Amino acid sequence: MQVILRKEFETLGKVGDVVTVKPGYARNYLIPGGIAYPANKSSLARLENEKKTLQLRDLKERRKAGDLRAKLDGMRLIAMVNVGEDDRMFGSVTSADVAELIKERNIEVDRRKIQLVEPIKHLGEYNIDVRLHRDVVVTIKVDVVKGN
Repeated sequence: MQVILRKEFETLGKVGDVVTVKPGYARNYLIPGGIAYPANKSSLARLENEKKTLQLRDLKERRKAGDLRAKLDGMRLIAMVNVGEDDRMFGSVTSADVAELIKERNIEVDRRKIQLVEPIKHLGEYNIDVRLHRDVVVTIKVDVVKGN
């Protein structure tokens, strides 16, 4: 079954793409979730009308991400954590913690845009990617050090 994506979906494509998926996946997940709508003659015509709006929105989001990238580029954050014997951390540093460290510098970044494969569980220096837009990725450094 062919559907037109209304939202960017990492595994399928970007907004406005016509993709082929299994009928059950489209019927039970994509269409009810507002992620896509069926590709038929009327929706294909509507897509042509919406493409200009989508392109303008994407350009605006890319510019905003570029401005944010300029602020984040080369940023170095320090995460102070409690440690026990042999410098073992209590807990871990998660993407929410990194987002909070960035927020302390008066920059808003959604924690879901911070690309941590798994939480940080050891002291040290880490390079973390922040995906601001599908075309805009910036790397920040996070130093995890002993706290009080």
